[in-house]
Amino acid sequence: MFIVNVEGAVYKEDKWLLIRRSKMEEHAGGELSLVGGTVDHEGDSNDILERTLQRELFEEVGVEVKNTIQYVRSTSFISANGKEVVDIVFLCEFDKGDPYAKSQDEVESIHWLTTAEIVNLEEIPFYLRESILAAEAMRKRSS
Repeated sequence: MFIVNVEGAVYKEDKWLLIRRSKMEEHAGGELSLVGGTVDHEGDSNDILERTLQRELFEEVGVEVKNTIQYVRSTSFISANGKEVVDIVFLCEFDKGDPYAKSQDEVESIHWLTTAEIVNLEEIPFYLRESILAAEAMRKRSS
């Protein structure tokens, strides 16, 4: 059985919202990341991925996105504890809120970076770089 995780490639003007994950996090602790989280079991449900993403964005960093969430890509990986994860990235346009680290157990800091800054930053994990490049390409096609 897979764990399902959703992440938001949230943009505002020409910058992307990234977090530095808390060092206390089991998976990717201390790394730069998109905001997201795991999907809870709900039984029969509609729009569970989108609602989970909206909830996680508000719970972790206090922001809301517009209702034009678009699928970007999906990947899979094995987490540090050996669980198989399906990760789904969505393109999200920032709507409102002043992002901050609501839970220091999950988020250490907030960063707004351009695509060029992300691509050229050595510490960026390859999967984050690929997600941002795919989201940026989608944004350009949509505009």
